[in-house]
Amino acid sequence: MSYSRKAHDLESAALGERRPEGVSDDTVAAVGKLSEALESLERARGHLYSFHQMMGHTDLLLGDAVDQLREAGHGDIAEELDEELIGRNVIEGRWTFQIVEDFDDNYWAAFREHERRTRDKLQGGVRHVFEAEMKERRRTGGRRHHEAKP
Repeated sequence: MSYSRKAHDLESAALGERRPEGVSDDTVAAVGKLSEALESLERARGHLYSFHQMMGHTDLLLGDAVDQLREAGHGDIAEELDEELIGRNVIEGRWTFQIVEDFDDNYWAAFREHERRTRDKLQGGVRHVFEAEMKERRRTGGRRHHEAKP
């Protein structure tokens, strides 16, 4: 057996140890899909936080515009914008920080907990089994930058 083949086999065995004994391909695929859903949720949460920050920035810019309108002699328009828009709720009764908090407390945290519990029950808590096995199938064994592990 060549050195590169032997190295590949050793790396493959080390990577293959991620899957707990007795876990089926169907289970790995299903838990992998749940993990993918969690990743999508994390991206959505990032967009929500971006929205939160952008709306805060918008309100501050609006305040600057109102000040400039006042200074330019347009007090009536500035007053209307100040009273109607500055500090206004973006959703009935809520600023964006309240939306973020509600999302985190009532959906994001629950989703993460269910994903963890499912992974614990079905894969002994091991993360990314599906991805690790995909990596093993796709890499070139024994080749630099294709190592199984760091």
